[in-house]
Amino acid sequence: MKLATGGREGYAYTGGKAFDPALPGVALVHGAMNDHSVWALQSRWLAHHGHAVLAVDLPGHGRSAGPALPSVEAMADWLVALIAAVGLKRVALVGHSMGSLIALEAAARLAEGAPGVEATRLVMVGTAFPMKVAPALLDTAVAAPLKAIDSVNAWSLSTLAAKPANPGPGTWQHGAGRALMRRLQARYAQAGHGNLFHHDFAACDRYTGALDAAARLSCPVTLLLGAKDQMTQPKAAASLAAALRAEIVTLPAGHALMAERPDAVLAALR
Repeated sequence: MKLATGGREGYAYTGGKAFDPALPGVALVHGAMNDHSVWALQSRWLAHHGHAVLAVDLPGHGRSAGPALPSVEAMADWLVALIAAVGLKRVALVGHSMGSLIALEAAARLAEGAPGVEATRLVMVGTAFPMKVAPALLDTAVAAPLKAIDSVNAWSLSTLAAKPANPGPGTWQHGAGRALMRRLQARYAQAGHGNLFHHDFAACDRYTGALDAAARLSCPVTLLLGAKDQMTQPKAAASLAAALRAEIVTLPAGHALMAERPDAVLAALR
């Protein structure tokens, strides 16, 4: 589904069903260097079981027009505007990695009454605060972005040969993750917007508002963490979990939980 938000065209995948704002809403927010496709299983199941699904492409990612927005807070403003534009009155917010911070900020804005939409629940997947990025990785992102992509892709999966929920000949999670990030990086550069990898990871590194957002929140919160996560280690979410009084669900996976454990992620969301 395409729609104009903030003067630019945005895209949200609705899970293969016509969008009905009268149904309970679920907004799914991808992380850095990803798009809506990382929620393939979860978005389709939810859409076919009574939910109005918005698996968004953030500005500058996937099918949403660029350039990317400058901060986590600006991306949260965009998300809130998109949710309001489609007519939802109640929505659960689910975000992965960078998207978890965006979902947190969006939930805090909805808790303050704008724009008349209630956040029913927040699920933060593969999250941490602060979500600092090693200076060496940011430097590599500038000097050799494809090398940086390869590094992050390797760190995001906890095994060399994870078996997906729907195995088929030639399935290769490392190759799929690498191809997605390379495609997004190339399209962003070809559009004249610059370096998407550096943009996304720098936005995570700069973000400082999580504890303030947590104090404004009123809905229940779940943290869904990977026990083998090298990007956002579970211990790095401890202060956030305490501030949010969150339920914690831990899965035997790395950072790319939806790729490694799609069924378990869906079960946790359900």
